[in-house]
Amino acid sequence: MSARNRVTPLGDVVAIGLRGAWTGNRGVLHSGHEIVRPWASNLWITCALRFRDRRREQWLPGRYTHLYFHDEAVSFAAGHRPCAECRRAAYVAYRDAWATGLGRPAPSAEQMNRQLHAERVLTGTRQRRLHRLSWRDLPDGAFVVREDTACVVVGDRIVEWSSNGYRGSHPRPRAGEAVTITPPASLAALRAGYAAQIDAAAQSDRQSGDSRR
Repeated sequence: MSARNRVTPLGDVVAIGLRGAWTGNRGVLHSGHEIVRPWASNLWITCALRFRDRRREQWLPGRYTHLYFHDEAVSFAAGHRPCAECRRAAYVAYRDAWATGLGRPAPSAEQMNRQLHAERVLTGTRQRRLHRLSWRDLPDGAFVVREDTACVVVGDRIVEWSSNGYRGSHPRPRAGEAVTITPPASLAALRAGYAAQIDAAAQSDRQSGDSRR
């Protein structure tokens, strides 16, 4: 039976069998083997699965809860950013792309944490915040909601994400607004050139132009 430690594009922590390309954390979310809170602070990071041969047992009392993401695009949609320790090069590239995309000086880690938290959660609640943005302004790797399904933007297609991975794709609308999951600051970093890792299944849908449901 799958542990409840996988993260959906909407940021929910769920028990599904889908393997993760990345790990990460939001602090201590568990008691025993149960998730008891959605986050412990505004520090939400995405980490490498392996780093300097470090190994640590999951579900240790008082230690951060290991979370897993299908790909980096999912982690961005959920509201995470690259870790500054185990993914230093990615962190610097993300920070610099953030600054370029938003037209600001390079932010500190805490500045990014605060802004991302404001963009992913409605103030004073634990409710997910979504954004309405133009379809034509969305970069590859952006996640949107289409008919209650999370989809990733890949070129001129949007590809559905499910608990079993990516599935059918659809043409990307050419006009109008999308209900966007990925926080705007991360979208700015993607537009400015940060290349988020997207699972190969979504890329193959792009090439085939598959329109299955």
